[in-house]
Amino acid sequence: MTSTSRVLYLFGSAAPPVLNVAAVIADAQARGFDVCLGLTPTAARWLEPQLPELERLTGHPVRSEYKQPGEPDVWPKADVIAVAPATFNSVNAWALGLTRDFVIGVVAEGIGKGIPIAVMPCANSAYAQHRQFERSVAELREMGVTVLYGEGGFVPNRPGQGRPGEYPWGLLLDAAERLAPRA
Repeated sequence: MTSTSRVLYLFGSAAPPVLNVAAVIADAQARGFDVCLGLTPTAARWLEPQLPELERLTGHPVRSEYKQPGEPDVWPKADVIAVAPATFNSVNAWALGLTRDFVIGVVAEGIGKGIPIAVMPCANSAYAQHRQFERSVAELREMGVTVLYGEGGFVPNRPGQGRPGEYPWGLLLDAAERLAPRA
């Protein structure tokens, strides 16, 4: 990556589309992004065998935990953050400010820092009917987050009817390109 690349923090939760994250990283890099990959703890466990290759692909450590006090940051500063797949739990924790997990802490703080953020949920229609989910989506939108949900974004499937190969990753990267400041 050249020093003029825009830095994309790509954050994923434990939903089946995260298993395709290597292809998404390659697409983001082809669009001119220097990608730093962050995962929820469960997503990191799912991808554990791939982590060395994902670090080689991005050129950065894959992070799923907060750094220790006094440790230096190992990533460059983000120009834009893209969160996908964002599970029911991740969307609700973020909107409620529950920052136990590293990726949720970064995006919660990112709002206050003015970093452009796009999120694309990945929750089945049973989860999406829970009243808190709609409240959380609305709350994130009110805080200035670009939420790709519903028409023009992710549309929930019935439980057990997911199609992770059809997850619309391109919509997320398109949003990241629109939101990221030009160098």
